[in-house]
Formats: sequence, structure tokens, C-alpha cells
Amino acid sequence: MKRVLMVASVVSMIESFNRDNIRMLQEMGYDVDVATNFEWGSMYSEDKIANIKKNLQQQGVRLFQIDFERDIKKMNAHVRAYQQLKEVMTSTSYHFIHCHSPIGGVIGRLVARQTHTPCMYTAHGFHFFKGSPSLNWMLYYPVERTLARMTDTLVTINEEDYSRAKTFKTSQTFRIPGIGVDTKRIEETVIDRPKKRQELGGFEESDFVLLSVGELNENKNHETIIRAIATLQEPTLHYMIAGTGENRKRIEEIIRELNLTNHVHLLGFREDVFEVMKASDCFVFPSKREGLGMAALEAMAAGLPLITSNVHGINDYSIEGVTGYKCAPNDVTGFARAIRTMQLDFQLSRKMGLHNSELVKSFDINQSQSEMRRIYQKFNSPPA
Repeated sequence: MKRVLMVASVVSMIESFNRDNIRMLQEMGYDVDVATNFEWGSMYSEDKIANIKKNLQQQGVRLFQIDFERDIKKMNAHVRAYQQLKEVMTSTSYHFIHCHSPIGGVIGRLVARQTHTPCMYTAHGFHFFKGSPSLNWMLYYPVERTLARMTDTLVTINEEDYSRAKTFKTSQTFRIPGIGVDTKRIEETVIDRPKKRQELGGFEESDFVLLSVGELNENKNHETIIRAIATLQEPTLHYMIAGTGENRKRIEEIIRELNLTNHVHLLGFREDVFEVMKASDCFVFPSKREGLGMAALEAMAAGLPLITSNVHGINDYSIEGVTGYKCAPNDVTGFARAIRTMQLDFQLSRKMGLHNSELVKSFDINQSQSEMRRIYQKFNSPPA
């Protein structure tokens, strides 16, 4: 029996991006192990992590705790994680390993080289891209370019990263449309819209409700949208944010400072995101960096128009004047103008939403899984 090791810095990377990959590998005849940090670094609750571990074990997956840190500066922790992962990979012979996340990708590939294990790395969005800070280019670009030599297969999820990765010295480079959007499931999600809007914030049908989905952190950039709303002073405008994160207190302070307590609604972690999307009028996605941005693609499948930043993987699907509007990440005035235009022109926003529900089918989960299966099959032969 062939065995594969899935490596990621945090458990959320396994749960959100690799459950289908694990199932696919098992269907192809592999035993699958998972090495990640189950204990900290994730925004999941302890109960949710316990549930994830239980489900994986019931699926026949062996689990290994690796003390990965996400902070690049914590070198002692990275050395410890390297030693832990090396112990796992020297005690078991793996047909190949599949690495994810920047730190997990670095350590996983270094250990793979040390143990002579074939290695695949999925880049969920390079930290260096057009418009990114110079520091990102100085820190991350040399590392990725060097480690590409130790990577048998490099998988990217957006066009900019794919084009750059092809200049690296990697045996094989592929591009997939992210993990894929379950368009059928989203289309089949039906809600009582007035009832759901009342449940979420007492919203009337005459209210215009914006939605963002994502961690409350610096990169997701929710503050820009909050400040844009403050400039509009529109009583029927509401902004919901679904997600948890380290910046919650800071965001709450901004909401109070701008007197937007009745207009910005922090929903926390939601299991009913597709229903929340169906109850909204427009999806806003002001991220400073996105490998692709599954939340925005799911919102497109729910029939929502988009207002996004104009960076990185978002540009693969966000088209100015077609899917919605795009602005520079910190352009408060531009976002305010786009929000106001979307609110005032119902016919236009409706047309964009309908267009999005068709456009997003090129990112459907079936297409993504088909591409990923083809990539895995290249490892599906007995070791030399």
C-alpha cells in the first residue's frame, strides 16, 4: 500500500483545502497521513478541532502533531518543527508528500530533500506579486525560487503565480482553479430571504446589505470598507462580516469611533455562509493579498455582484464593470463610490450578479478535482 503525507502549518489548511484531496488519494489506493499543528495557530475552536481530528481518524487518516509556527521570525520553533517532521518521515516510507502553506511548504520540502522523498507543493498564493511590498520580494521570493529546485511538482492557483512559477527550476508546474466551488450546492441553497435578513440584523428589504467573509486580520482589510461606509452616511446601508480573528477588538473600536454600531455587524464564525450570502445584496472583498479568494467565488455562485480590491488572484475573475467594481486596497473613496453605485442601480447590480453565477462555473469543484486527480496520478506508480 502506498502512503502519502499531507503537511500544512495549521489544521484549517487541512480542513478547508484538503479534505477532498485526502478522499481522492484514498480512492486512488493511497493511505494518507496528516502532519499539522492541531494545538494552536488556527482560528478554529477546540471543539471544532476535536471534531476534525475525530472525522479524519474515522476516515483512516493517521495524525501527527507538528509544532509549526506561522511567524517567519520564530527560528527556534521552525527548527523544532523540522526535527519533528523529520522524525515522522524517517519512521515511515512515503510515496510522496504534499505540502501546503508558506512555513509548512518550506519545512516540508527541506525534510523531503533530506529523506529523499518525492515532494509536491501547492502555493495558495505567493506573498510576492505585482504591487506587494518590497520586503515580501526580499524575504519570500528568494526562498521560493531556491526551494523550487527541491520540488518535484509545484501547483499554483492563479495566473500571476503560475506565470512566475514557470520561470523556476521545478520539474513540473501546474495551475488549478483553487479547491473549486461547489456551485450546485450553492445553487440549491434556498432561504426565506425576509426571515433570514431579520434574523441576521433586523434588515428590511429596502436595506442594502454588504457582506464580507474572512478572518478578522490585517490582510482581509475590512477596515477600508468600514471607513468607506462612514463617508456615505447612508441609513439603509449595512455591512456584515462573517469570521473571527486577532483584529476583532481593533475593528470593534473603529466601529464605535465612527458611530457605526447599528450598521456594521460582526457575525463571528458561521456554518450557514451560503444562506448568509443569499440574504445579502453585494459581496465586498478588499483583501491586500489573495491566492484566489474562495469566499468571493462562492458569493458569485450565490448570484452576488462583487466589489473587490485589484490585486493578485482576485484579478483572475474580478472584472471591472462586468462582475462588479475594483479598487486599490486602501482606496476608501473608490470603495465608497462603488458601494453607492451598486446601491443606487439595482438593475445593474442584479445583472452583474446573474452574470457572476455563470462566470464562476469555470471554477467549479468538478473541474478543480479533475485537474488535481491528474496531477496526483503522476505520482501513482511504484517507487523506484
